[in-house]
Amino acid sequence: MWLYVDDKLDELDIETALRAVSPQRREHAMRYRRETDRRQSLAVYLLLCRALNERFGITEPPLLCYDDRGKPAIAGRPDVHISLCHCEAAVAVAVGLQPVGVDIESLITPDVDLLRHTMSEAECSTILKDATQFTRLWTMKESFLKLTGEGLTDDLPDVLTRATDVRFQTTVTPHYVVTLCTPANANKNN
Repeated sequence: MWLYVDDKLDELDIETALRAVSPQRREHAMRYRRETDRRQSLAVYLLLCRALNERFGITEPPLLCYDDRGKPAIAGRPDVHISLCHCEAAVAVAVGLQPVGVDIESLITPDVDLLRHTMSEAECSTILKDATQFTRLWTMKESFLKLTGEGLTDDLPDVLTRATDVRFQTTVTPHYVVTLCTPANANKNN
């Protein structure tokens, strides 16, 4: 499993990027009204292209397809698993030969209602001691749900109790938190 992160989104030239991506991604990016959203959409796709080239020798801009829950895949390459995400501060891509999930979020301080809706009592206690723990726990939950293909669910407080056969790799920076979720038995180099 390989993780790629790009936190230099402000350096991306949108016009140049539009010429470098697939027609599918160009259309997708142009649906966004905000320039920030377009930039994130293009940056995550270009990062995916880089990862696919470096790890699998895929040189053509990939066509993405989606399952019924919205999980992306590379058309015609069921052997390659991907996960994509972005936030205001950065974009992240994970690729591998087994299912993979990644989430990246800008650091946030949640309000009480959000805590109650998304975290268990034990997690709330941890978060009250250190607000960055909310973003860490959130990225763990979302990366796990991306790995399983479930997507966001109503049982967010209990999600991590089901995450028994996985491994999390979390990085906390001053601007964002990124978590990679892989099967526990996955070799780091696949």
